[in-house]
Amino acid sequence: MPVNLPLPLAHQLLPVAGVRLGTAEAAIRKPNRRDLALIELVPGSRVAGVFTQNRFCAAPVTVCKEHLAAGPIRALVINTGIANAGTGELGIANAHLSCDAVAEMLGVAAAEVLPFSTGVILEHLTVDKLIAGLPAAKAALKDDGWYEACHAIMTTDTQPKCASRQIVIGGRTVTLTGMSKGAGMIKPNMATMLGFLATDADVAQPQLNALVKEAADLSFNSITVDGDTSTNDSFILIATGASGAPAITDITSADYKALRDAVVDLSVWLAQAIVRDGEGATKFMSIVIEGGKSRDECRQIAYAVAHSPLVKTAFFASDPNLGRILAAIGYAGVLDLDVSTLRVWLGDGKEEVLVAHHGGRAAAYREEDGSRIMKNAEITVRADLARGDAAATVWTCDFSYDYVKINADYRS
Repeated sequence: MPVNLPLPLAHQLLPVAGVRLGTAEAAIRKPNRRDLALIELVPGSRVAGVFTQNRFCAAPVTVCKEHLAAGPIRALVINTGIANAGTGELGIANAHLSCDAVAEMLGVAAAEVLPFSTGVILEHLTVDKLIAGLPAAKAALKDDGWYEACHAIMTTDTQPKCASRQIVIGGRTVTLTGMSKGAGMIKPNMATMLGFLATDADVAQPQLNALVKEAADLSFNSITVDGDTSTNDSFILIATGASGAPAITDITSADYKALRDAVVDLSVWLAQAIVRDGEGATKFMSIVIEGGKSRDECRQIAYAVAHSPLVKTAFFASDPNLGRILAAIGYAGVLDLDVSTLRVWLGDGKEEVLVAHHGGRAAAYREEDGSRIMKNAEITVRADLARGDAAATVWTCDFSYDYVKINADYRS
């Protein structure tokens, strides 16, 4: 079961003016499951995206980048079951065929369609099944289709991840709704995830491009489940401009800052939802590194702790073998780190215990205190490097027996 992650309720997912969503059961890899989603955007919508940095990126990632660079976007097509990664020239051709079919059906240009795939790598997309499922997805298009869509993009997720926010810009209500998928193969440089966030705000393209990168950096690029960077990771930010709110063209304006805060807030929620639903997860962990010389340095150390299988298994067992945290900090690669000034705390939101200080175990630390805190479902590890003012937070989860079972059985 996910760690403190509420199920989305259909009535809580707000329509975004200018966006329609539809789904279908296309049997792309397995029958009797919703595995195809279609998103239609009103003319004039602006779209920005960030993608995996895995050099073995999937065919749809390559095509998405091409189409985003070419001009406006009018539709997105998303399939689960098969990732269309490691599929060579045929994979590229199949991604284009998907776009061609959507374009013909909706009366738009093929370059105005973005394709997304997630699922098993090194298998060819059953594009004939995808195309056959498109008419049903089109027939299902509706303004309030987020609830069905967030179910249709799942793979090993145990539950869908979707949420909404509203703010006021220029006296007009602006809506944001987003969905994400992912549970394993999660690491920064996107995670094994797909994320789609739409707003009816009117945002100029340069500002939208900047916003998607900042939001990704503070959310999807600050999570890890298992340290694996996927081939298909994509985070897309859509601005339809259909709210009637004033156009946002200046990143120093109050309107941009209000929208930025809402986009980041929703992106963080969607990213944390992936970690809370991490494969086999029983604990949600925040790794907070403070007092660094730079944010990059703090992130480097936070990820060393968050990626450590020894740390993650200790938290699963509620075993206060906290020397594993110190070891991870020490091998993170910050070569001039003075461990004699470093302090480490363990907390659960109500209580925080000093674990290490002056290069070793804190004098007042008792193992029963660490064990008590580690039994909680949400735990914070906080370290002060005492070498500057920078800070960074990374969210992760524990490793349980079920992580191995899920990944051993994934293709069966």
